Amino acid sequence: MSRTEWPEDVAGEIRRRVLAEPGFMKVTQVVRRGGGTFRVSLRPVVIKGEKGYQGEMTEEGRTQVKNFDLEGARSGLEEMLGQTGPRELHLVTASGDLHVRVTKKGKFLESRSSPMARDVDEQQGHDRVKRQPLTDFDSAALLKALGIADADGRIRASMRGKYDQVNEFLKVIDAAIADKPEKTLNIVDCGCGRAYLTLAVYFYLTAVRGFEVRVCGIDRKADVIATARRLAADLDVAEHVVFVEGELAESEPPFEADMVLSLHACDTATDEALARGMEWKCRYLICAPCCQHELHKTLKEGGPMQAVLRHGILRERLADLLTDTFRAQLLRILGFRVQIVEFVSAEATARNILLRAEFCVKPGQQAAVSDYLELRDFWNVTPWLETRMARLTGKYLSKY
Repeated sequence: MSRTEWPEDVAGEIRRRVLAEPGFMKVTQVVRRGGGTFRVSLRPVVIKGEKGYQGEMTEEGRTQVKNFDLEGARSGLEEMLGQTGPRELHLVTASGDLHVRVTKKGKFLESRSSPMARDVDEQQGHDRVKRQPLTDFDSAALLKALGIADADGRIRASMRGKYDQVNEFLKVIDAAIADKPEKTLNIVDCGCGRAYLTLAVYFYLTAVRGFEVRVCGIDRKADVIATARRLAADLDVAEHVVFVEGELAESEPPFEADMVLSLHACDTATDEALARGMEWKCRYLICAPCCQHELHKTLKEGGPMQAVLRHGILRERLADLLTDTFRAQLLRILGFRVQIVEFVSAEATARNILLRAEFCVKPGQQAAVSDYLELRDFWNVTPWLETRMARLTGKYLSKY
């Protein structure tokens, strides 16, 4: 036996407890090499009602995930046992734990827990008490791959705000599709960035809601798209979650979209996301706007609002409120029922307003048009979204 080859009795025990005995929960091995560590783990999961296994590999901060059947898990376990050099293996089962450390000199040091009788969740995270969308399913691999959680699965303090934002956004999506009879959904994430929301939406809707989902993220930055594509590949979902590099106004998803998402797209990028959603005839539009400079620049000083407009911070906040009001009213004119809500606390982000719209009423209703025109004429401005959507809005606005 070589210095790093597993003793046959220990290797046999690991194989048996992982693959053949009930109560297997997780096996993890950490290998130290080249001044760094390589972590690999295997655990049981339930995928579309069938028992399977999920492998997770982390090296240099990059996490990759792949699902296996029994034979794939058997092969993966043999690869794990075939690793050489200093390493530690930790096996967790309902009946107890096994920990093995292999030293630099090839010495095997075993330790075992006392006999246990743990309860095992046969659904592996899919039947938990609901708290947050990202805790309604086993999201550990996703959060680690995104960098929201560390290697041990703990939410990083610096990413707590992003974690909360994604959770709250998922709640809004959940409420929007609560009455959707079809369990299919094609989603476009406009200005997807590092794909936190893009990937979270896919995993949540498939794992928790049981939807058949396709998601397309669009962003103009080549490096961002490259990173997002790598993440989708690492999480083994590249077939269902795709990314398009390009300007939003010129880009097209590879399917007919049902829903458009936009999380903190700056200035008129939110308007462009709304416009594209309407051009794609989406039923659902869910956008959390970010900074809004266009209207801020065109507000004219003087008149009864001069006392507000002379102060920069008040002018900025007023422009934010007016921009979102104009957006909501234009959506109403074009046949959408609109809600404006705070989707996270102000402590999490100052940009906590969210527009949720569903196309479900007759476009061009007189009350919606009149309210919009009165507001627009009072401020003597032309919102960017009105100009962008003139082909659709013009026939309604010109009547009054």
